[in-house]
Amino acid sequence: MTQISKSKIKPALLVLNDGSVFEGEAIGAGSSEISEPVISKGEVVFHTGLSGYQEIITDPSYAGQIITFTTPHIGNYGTTNLDNEASKVFARGVIVRELARRRSNWRSDDSLDSFLKQNDMAGIAGIDTRRLTRLLRDSGSMPGAFGTASQEELTKAAKSEKGTSGKNLVAQVTTAKSYIHGSGKFTVVAYDFGIKTTMLNCLAEFATVHVVPATTTAEEVMALSPNGIFLSNGPGDPEMVHGAPATIRELLGTGVPLFGICLGHQLLALALG
Repeated sequence: MTQISKSKIKPALLVLNDGSVFEGEAIGAGSSEISEPVISKGEVVFHTGLSGYQEIITDPSYAGQIITFTTPHIGNYGTTNLDNEASKVFARGVIVRELARRRSNWRSDDSLDSFLKQNDMAGIAGIDTRRLTRLLRDSGSMPGAFGTASQEELTKAAKSEKGTSGKNLVAQVTTAKSYIHGSGKFTVVAYDFGIKTTMLNCLAEFATVHVVPATTTAEEVMALSPNGIFLSNGPGDPEMVHGAPATIRELLGTGVPLFGICLGHQLLALALG
């Protein structure tokens, strides 16, 4: 795979809600020389993992967010469909210091740049992610916008972005209908608040997993005669997942073991007061 020539680099900007501006280059969707100017906006956050960028991008927990990778070199081992955590990408974009121009791994099917384009997801590279991360660390996550549009348009978009606060993002990512994953000895009901494929695979090692929508009632869950109930990860504010704490409280009274992770754990805490 050859290096991307400098003539094909399309300048882009990242603008935060506080007025901070970062210069970079467009990657992913909309990065072609012939593409129309694009704007991606969302809540800018950062992730400190050294690897697993594909799993992070496809994690429904990042719905509505623009992910900054603090590791400076991203994309060096490419992507494979086997590592997707969901069938759809819910994140709004990615920010990296340097996008690898070559991929090198025996499992790799494609480059990260191609993966972003296939999922209609824009990104921006060449960003001083150290400066950006320090800013987010001190100020907290904040709305922002990036793309190849003018600074004026991006500033307007960043100011209009409300972030993830006050939104029921779980409603956007949960499954529309129940389905079964695996065929293990035990029966586990998994609430899909934005569940990851890896979690389902782990549970399927010993259980038949009935994955149910976030709005499933306690009565419907108990009708499946579960040996355990799992509350998955997911995006956004747990207080916006209306009805879930009351349902969990009802399930706690059944005596069936119940456990949660990430958002699921927060919902369990709300249910217990």
